[in-house]
Amino acid sequence: MKDTVYGYIRVSTREQNEARQKIALRSFPVPEENIYMDKMSGKDFERDAYQELVRKLERGDLLVIQSIDRLGRNYEEILDQWRILTRIRQVDIVVLDMPLLDTRKKGDDLTGTFVADLVLQILSYVAQSERENIRKRQAEGIAAAKARGVHFGNPGKPVPEAFAETVEKWRRKEIRLPEALEHLGIGRSYFYRHVKLLGL
Repeated sequence: MKDTVYGYIRVSTREQNEARQKIALRSFPVPEENIYMDKMSGKDFERDAYQELVRKLERGDLLVIQSIDRLGRNYEEILDQWRILTRIRQVDIVVLDMPLLDTRKKGDDLTGTFVADLVLQILSYVAQSERENIRKRQAEGIAAAKARGVHFGNPGKPVPEAFAETVEKWRRKEIRLPEALEHLGIGRSYFYRHVKLLGL
């Protein structure tokens, strides 16, 4: 049986950029009927289209995605999923915007898989370090603001734990403001006020 090429697209319900991903996958090329898409958060892999795709994948098939964050946002889970796909299911993966994340074999050895695994480990480390640095900056910002005598309003509504990390994603245009507000469960004025207060 001929190995099959599949594509996977993920957008949040508030993002409308699936067209860009579709164009990239079609250009690879990935057959239209083999493109699976989820419109939901990448916080975990409990997504209907993704799970259906994984059930279809067979040894030797190829999975194409535009960027690694389309697969997911949590790098620990991405690493686990990567191992399941490449080692247990024995399929290859190509990440279009990062050519080093391409597990297709170079000749008869495992160079492709080795390099891709190494790159993914580095990305995971960088992402984890960034999360820790963001949390540290948020804690320092809160401490500095309190030292200046700043009060954070209703004591029953503390600054959300993921506030600084979400602000970073918003600044990098990874998420839109309405999505950031919904994720944090806060209003627009609270958001802007605390971005200023915390020096973010």
